[in-house]
Amino acid sequence: MAKCHRNNVDPLILHRIPSASSSSTSLNSFSRSTFRRLILDAISCGGSSRHQRELQQDEDKTTIGGDDLATKSEKLCDLLNLTKMETKKEETLEILKRVAKDLQAEETEREKKVMAASEVRLLAKDDAEARVTLAMLGAIPPLVSMIDDSQNEDDLIASLYALLNLAIGNDANKEAIVRGGAVHKMLKLIESSKPPPNQAISEAIVANFLGLSALDSNKPIIGSSGAIIFLARALKTSSSQAREDALRALYNLSIHHQNVSFILETDLVPFLLNALGDMEVSERILSVLTNVVSVSEGRKAVGEAVEAFPILVDVLNWNDSEKCQEKAVYILMLMAHKGYGDRRAMIEAGIESSLLELTLVGSPLVQRRASRILESLRAVDKGKQVSAPIYGITCSSSSSSLSRERNREIRMSDERRAVQQLVQQSLQSNMKRIVKRANFPQDFVTNSQHFTKSLTF
Repeated sequence: MAKCHRNNVDPLILHRIPSASSSSTSLNSFSRSTFRRLILDAISCGGSSRHQRELQQDEDKTTIGGDDLATKSEKLCDLLNLTKMETKKEETLEILKRVAKDLQAEETEREKKVMAASEVRLLAKDDAEARVTLAMLGAIPPLVSMIDDSQNEDDLIASLYALLNLAIGNDANKEAIVRGGAVHKMLKLIESSKPPPNQAISEAIVANFLGLSALDSNKPIIGSSGAIIFLARALKTSSSQAREDALRALYNLSIHHQNVSFILETDLVPFLLNALGDMEVSERILSVLTNVVSVSEGRKAVGEAVEAFPILVDVLNWNDSEKCQEKAVYILMLMAHKGYGDRRAMIEAGIESSLLELTLVGSPLVQRRASRILESLRAVDKGKQVSAPIYGITCSSSSSSLSRERNREIRMSDERRAVQQLVQQSLQSNMKRIVKRANFPQDFVTNSQHFTKSLTF
């Protein structure tokens, strides 16, 4: 039965009740119960159903009309917004055209060009579309030419930062700036200026090298230009922001293996190793060194640096810097795998205890790399055992010589056993300390003795 409104009942038309003149059969057929049912049905639904239908029709008309009105309103708003956007785009495009035209003005209109460069700096800072449009309108060549044509520092800074912002997130602009000769012009400016450029100009040039070096095709061009020497110098003498930018730029350039040789021409490797410990830059320094040791001459330079291995081993104990541990152990793993002499230097630096600790409490990556280094170090000790010389057998046939050599072997064996015993005791002591620090069960020490015995020979 449909839902009915009892409060809005229209006049009811009931079934006619047969008159008294009707036949008795008709009267009997219309019983009291039938009459009661008709009354209830009429009151419940009969009267309100028509009213409900009228109300529903009115609501439907109102809803349809309202929906149409709302839809038309939304379409009108969208149209107005689209019109505003198109108008704004047209206005912006006119501004960009005017700025590009001012950049290409004659040399006599220097103030107009400087103002245009400042506008490019602002327009390109946060607008990717503006960077594309300005490049298409030819803004890059005049800005590059301003690097060596500027008559004062403010003009130069305006052009440098305009180029910097045009290169943000736009590889095509990065390539166009380098192809336009900006790298060589910036280096020429640094070398020819007497006195050297002030700090603001140096920072702007460092920032440009950082942005331009992010593109792979620019890395060999910048690396071979002499920019690495400038960046290495900026890393030592500039402000904190410029040092960070220079270090990041050097990392970008070190990704290209041919640039490692240019890095090694400076004293950058010893400087970077000695700078480890400053937690703000240590991870970036280690990132540069991972690229340096990827080539043989880079590994040689690191191995020859004073205190290189003690410094790198010390990094392994930085429990609060997992990323630094991962990079340091990677450097050591690569050097241990490639160089026998480096393995001996690592052992002398006391690397074993640090590696053993990392195999238990380091990250999964650090644990795997530490285990590989331990395997390489184990090969060093095996080589020592195999290479023990026996001179008397080949050089002398006399019994006295043979006896002396045998006695010598016995003494060497005794010394070796004593050293092995000391090493094993040291490893077990370190293992107990590691287990205590790692909160392992105490019975783990007993189980770990088999592991420590396998590391002594």
